[in-house]
Amino acid sequence: MDCTVCKAPSRATAMKAPLQKDSNSATGIDTGKMILLQGGTFQMGSNTFFDAKPIHKVNLTSFYIDEHEVTNDQFVKFVAATHYVTVAERPLDPKDYPDIPKEKLVAGSGVFTPPDHPVNLNNPMDWWTYVPGANWKHPEGPKSNIDGKGNYPVVQVCYEDCAAFAKWADKRLPTEAEWEFAAKGGHNYPTYYWGTEKTPNGKYMANNFQGNFPYANTKLDGYAGLAPIKQYPANGYQLYDMDGNVWEWCSDFYRPDFYANSPTNNPQGPTDSYDPEEPGTVKRVQRGGSFLCSDDYCLRYKTGSRGKGEQSSASNNLGFRCVRDF
Repeated sequence: MDCTVCKAPSRATAMKAPLQKDSNSATGIDTGKMILLQGGTFQMGSNTFFDAKPIHKVNLTSFYIDEHEVTNDQFVKFVAATHYVTVAERPLDPKDYPDIPKEKLVAGSGVFTPPDHPVNLNNPMDWWTYVPGANWKHPEGPKSNIDGKGNYPVVQVCYEDCAAFAKWADKRLPTEAEWEFAAKGGHNYPTYYWGTEKTPNGKYMANNFQGNFPYANTKLDGYAGLAPIKQYPANGYQLYDMDGNVWEWCSDFYRPDFYANSPTNNPQGPTDSYDPEEPGTVKRVQRGGSFLCSDDYCLRYKTGSRGKGEQSSASNNLGFRCVRDF
């Protein structure tokens, strides 16, 4: 087992929702604070992860980036202004799924459902469940809601949803290079984005999983699941939650071999997607890890590590932040 790879199931493997034209036709106003990052040069990648090699030089121009992950409050304003319907909320067309019983064609999304006992870590379906009615307003299913959680990251959003929000806000999703540059906070620590120790002075620096994954979370960092924004220290650029809490979508297609041929200046990612584990499935890069990253299973919260996700899939540990050109 490769315990460094966080494998959330792709929605497309069972229920891939039909695409909808972008309902957004006007530029909205998102009041979330952005931080200006002056352009510069940094070393991107990691020798620890097979798809993050080789470490290579990248030059970036200046850009603005959201101080924190996009919140429920921000997404509520977007939906109110545009009447946008997320992929997880859209009805499924039986004609697109001739081999699936009609009663299973119910809009929904993936939800972390921890067992109460040890399981085989080779089978993510032991802790992931496709839950009808799960969406950004009901992150864990119809009985859940976001009442009183306006300052929590919005989750259950796929790539298309995030790109639509970014367009409305006159922003865009970050490139993978921009994301890593921002996460490093002006430093080049080889193990963790915040330094060389996991818990400096006994302090947890991000919302990850402690204990025995996936069934026994000791909550030593203060949270068993999603945390509100800005609960952990900001990095050197005064950005919050670049690590842990929720995975964040980037604009790049995912290919494990891209770094070997990546351009030096402002790389935009490959022109197509390829994942040898699921050939033919279109995936985008995800970065930063989530509250489910555990040293037992997924190490993809560490410096230079990469995540990936089928672009029409969502889950309750997946969100985003935006950038804007300077």
